[in-house]
Amino acid sequence: MRLDHLIHSIWHELARASQDRQHAWRTPVLATVGLDQHPNARTVVLRQAREPSGELVFFTDGRSPKVAELQIRPQASLVFWSPQLRWQLRVSARLQALTSGTEVDAAWARVGWSASAGDYLTAQAPGHPLADGGVPPDSPGDRTAHHLAVVVARIESMDWLALGLDGKHQRARIEGPAVQLLTP
Repeated sequence: MRLDHLIHSIWHELARASQDRQHAWRTPVLATVGLDQHPNARTVVLRQAREPSGELVFFTDGRSPKVAELQIRPQASLVFWSPQLRWQLRVSARLQALTSGTEVDAAWARVGWSASAGDYLTAQAPGHPLADGGVPPDSPGDRTAHHLAVVVARIESMDWLALGLDGKHQRARIEGPAVQLLTP
C-alpha cells in the first residue's frame, strides 16, 4: 500500500462499511471505561463515515449505560478487522452522544420504520430484567417517543495494520493528514 493512498483507502473502506451490511468493518468493537472503572467492549453498527470531519457515527438507546459512561469519559477505542483485506484498524476517538436535535431527528426519520426501530421504542431501558418468560413487551404504537441516540466519534488517531500473505506486514499511525510508518 502506498502511503499517499492509505488515508483515502481507509476512508473508502469505512464509507463502504457504513452502507454495506456484509462489509466486515460494518460492526466494529467499541471499548470504553465503565462507570465502575472496568473496561467495557461491545459491538456497534457503523452508520456513517464522515471523512471531511474525521467522524464515525453509530446509534444506541439514549438510556444505555454507555451514554452515561461517555458523559464522564468520552475517550474510546474502536477496533475494526477485515479478513478479506487482512487489515486491522484501531481508532482512538472522543465520543459524544446526541439525544435530541436535528441530527437525531434525521436519524430517526431513516430508522423509525425499520425492523430495528423497536429497539428504541421500548418502555424499559437496555439491560432491564425481564419478567418470567423472558419476552420483552411489545413496542408502543407511538413512534415519536423514541430513545434513539446518535453517537459521534471524532477521530483523534488511527493505527492501521495490514497482514501480508507473504509475511510482510505493514503498520502506520495516522493523525490528521500525517502518516507515520511503524514497525508491525
